[in-house]
Amino acid sequence: MQILLIEDDETVADGLSRSLADAGYHVTLADCGAFADSTLRTQTYDLVILDLGLPDADGREVLRELRARKSMVPVLILTARDGLNDRVDGLELGADDYMTKPFEWRELEARIRALLRRSHGGFSQDITIGRLVLDLHNQQILADGELLILPQREYGVLEALLLQSGRVVSKERIAQRLAVRSEELADNAIEVYVHRVRKRLEGLGLRIRTLRGLGYLLEADGE
Repeated sequence: MQILLIEDDETVADGLSRSLADAGYHVTLADCGAFADSTLRTQTYDLVILDLGLPDADGREVLRELRARKSMVPVLILTARDGLNDRVDGLELGADDYMTKPFEWRELEARIRALLRRSHGGFSQDITIGRLVLDLHNQQILADGELLILPQREYGVLEALLLQSGRVVSKERIAQRLAVRSEELADNAIEVYVHRVRKRLEGLGLRIRTLRGLGYLLEADGE
């Protein structure tokens, strides 16, 4: 899962980035409003964690611009502003949740999971296609009820396809999920990881179709 963390406090950003990474999320950090807005216009994320006190802008402006573009990405405001008016303004501008600093990691993690569940198939914690199940709560994939052990990037490819089951997933979308912070992928990396996942799916009644110029589609045999 891809999370954009918009936070200018270096200590908070570093600690939160590490905690999110340890929990299995891929984190992109934006330390100012301008970079956050630019990134949100060009990249796709599963969740945005937004501080309001940014050095070059009020975080509410970032949120306002995001919702003006009709983006439905979940936004969790995480800020030191704890006034009632601040909470109401943030939620009315389109935030999905609001937490104040200081915070407990366990509560933040629970709220993140709740927002991700809501944005991927309602309140269901599982996504099923054929004999595969993506357990969103535990961030794992099961095949015939057994845990499917995958290297991190192969998991990222299969997760992206399962989350968008029935729809074509572009190479760029998969690349965003596989990128870890500033690390870049070779031009043919996506094809390599998709090929490896195809091999993993042999015998499970699933296949990954390549649609040239569009991306990849995960489907059950016979569909």
